[in-house]
Amino acid sequence: MDVEAVLQKVLQRIRPTDEERAFVEDLMTELKGIAEETIESPGFDVKPYFVGSLAKDTYLAGDHDVDLFLAFPRDTPLEELREKGLELGKAIAEKLDSYEIAYAEHPYVRAEYRGVSVDLVPCYDVESWRDVKTAVDRSILHNGWVLENLNGRNDEVRLLKRFLKGINAYGSEIYIRGFSGYLAEILVIKYGSFLEVLKNADFMLSQKILDPGNWLKREQKIAMKTVSREADADRPLILIDPVDPRRNVAANLSWEKYGILYFKAAQFLENPSEEFFFPRTQKRGNYLSELKRKGTHLVTLVFQAPDMVEDVLLPQLERSARGFEKALSREGFNVLGWNVGHEGSKAFIMLEVDRREREKVRIKPGPEFFTERGWDFYRKNERVWIRGKRLFAEKTVKEDITEVIVELIEKNQISTGKNLRECIKNAEILLDYVPKELKNEAYLFLSREKWNLKGQQ
Repeated sequence: MDVEAVLQKVLQRIRPTDEERAFVEDLMTELKGIAEETIESPGFDVKPYFVGSLAKDTYLAGDHDVDLFLAFPRDTPLEELREKGLELGKAIAEKLDSYEIAYAEHPYVRAEYRGVSVDLVPCYDVESWRDVKTAVDRSILHNGWVLENLNGRNDEVRLLKRFLKGINAYGSEIYIRGFSGYLAEILVIKYGSFLEVLKNADFMLSQKILDPGNWLKREQKIAMKTVSREADADRPLILIDPVDPRRNVAANLSWEKYGILYFKAAQFLENPSEEFFFPRTQKRGNYLSELKRKGTHLVTLVFQAPDMVEDVLLPQLERSARGFEKALSREGFNVLGWNVGHEGSKAFIMLEVDRREREKVRIKPGPEFFTERGWDFYRKNERVWIRGKRLFAEKTVKEDITEVIVELIEKNQISTGKNLRECIKNAEILLDYVPKELKNEAYLFLSREKWNLKGQQ
């Protein structure tokens, strides 16, 4: 099938229908009316703004999350904005179906209305990047810039978003580190179409710096500071925010997620298929067969996950996995890969290792024999000898990797996420076995299907 035919078929599935558009417009009109009515009654000097993909008409069919920002005057003290913003958000949400308090830079209200999630977020009513005081303030500026520059390429953005979702590279959250919706919109505006973005995947990487707002001329000193900072952080892409020279829109984008786009873009252009946008369910297989095929072993730690949001939990799990990798390599085990996640209330860390046992005896170098520490070493060890001035001893070590891990945890010799230390102390340590609910996860990890670059996912 040629590429245009594929794109037309995909668009039929991702472009909102007329009925869906009517529903969204009706919903937004209702929400705006409720917000304005609520704002007027206590006399708040606040303007409601819709931001995000619904406001920009870049949303995918069936994806109707609403972002309603409550913009306070710029001279409002921050504490007052937080307090009154939450109060106003709750007052609006009382008129909707249900709500809860959520937390980002400051508290906001997440409500439900007519089956749709509605975020009610307090912010400042900014007109330029110089007015920005909190991270969310730019959203109003982002909205305006996209609406001004998109020029009818809304479906091109839809294609790029759906492609990124299909290849598992969409979302700028810290636990995903992929492409944000705003980044996708800017790339389409810059290159003109979905296909041109894919064709430029290699060029973008070599060019490194994209400046659609022309800040390197308009605000050279500030923009260069941003470039320098992001280059030092070794980002795959530096895209200076067209509404704020201080910010890299791609700051959260990881090399891994860019790499997925890099390969998948080339694959799609060579062999277009709907499967890039709508991948088949990931393969299922037997993780024990994978272990047998490779001759490796799987250590899995399963423990109670602390009560925290996913974008805090997952980075801490990753940090803990790296801590185990480092500690086990010091102990003579080679960690071939790791995987983390959570299922319900349980979190897990999987470690693929080259062996389940290590050599029993090690040579332990000691201090110089004529020192106080030398005498201490001499008393503590059974077989001791001198080479030159230094003492050496044979050290009997634990053989089984699970015993080594228990000892490392007990001695606090593993660097972990700060909120996971106590949970990991009570972890169940499983060797070459996982609970039923993790069987497919273990297979996907060991077979590398979870991050498959070669095939269509």
